Amino acid sequence: MSKHLNKPELKQRRRQLRQDQTYAEKVMWSQLRNRQFLGIKFKRQYSVDNYVLDYYAPELKLAIELDGSVHNEPEQFEYEKIRQKHIEKFGIKFIRVTNKELLSNPNKTFSKIENEINKLDNN
Repeated sequence: MSKHLNKPELKQRRRQLRQDQTYAEKVMWSQLRNRQFLGIKFKRQYSVDNYVLDYYAPELKLAIELDGSVHNEPEQFEYEKIRQKHIEKFGIKFIRVTNKELLSNPNKTFSKIENEINKLDNN
């Protein structure tokens, strides 16, 4: 395992994040867990350096991030840009989904994710 991935010193933080899931995170995880979505293995609360990804598919090097309303705040938006740019240096691609998008139309959201994954496979 790379020294940048799933650092042991972040284990407690990752565990806490898994225990304190939002409703949107529960909905997302219910569809991603146990290879239910396209047969892809996803991990939740996976760390890259000091950042924790919501969901990560190691075989695709793909992160799915759920963005709540706090992500609309200017400081949080800037932080997320810096965070994503840093993580992308490891070859990890991102799909961003808002909580509102997921909760208002889960089928459309998972269709969007599937389309993005298919684009990755074609590259």
